[in-house]
Amino acid sequence: MSRAFVREDPEEVPVRYDLPGRSDPGFDEAAAWALLEGANRGDSLGAEAATGCRFGEPRLRVHVERILTYARTKGDERLEQLAERFLRA
Repeated sequence: MSRAFVREDPEEVPVRYDLPGRSDPGFDEAAAWALLEGANRGDSLGAEAATGCRFGEPRLRVHVERILTYARTKGDERLEQLAERFLRA
């Protein structure tokens, strides 16, 4: 994993990811958002632990593609960059 996505400061309070239950139909979409949020915060490992999914998880591609479209529409370059990295992983 790229060190650009790994938090190294152990003194910070861990990020909490609010996710629906795994059986909830919206879980995969929420997991995709959480993984991108984690990458943005430098907490990919925490987001992966919270979601049970890895960055680049194939089953989340459809959701990340939608997030990428949203990011481009809103002009959110950082979210666009993270979504593109996810899709390349």
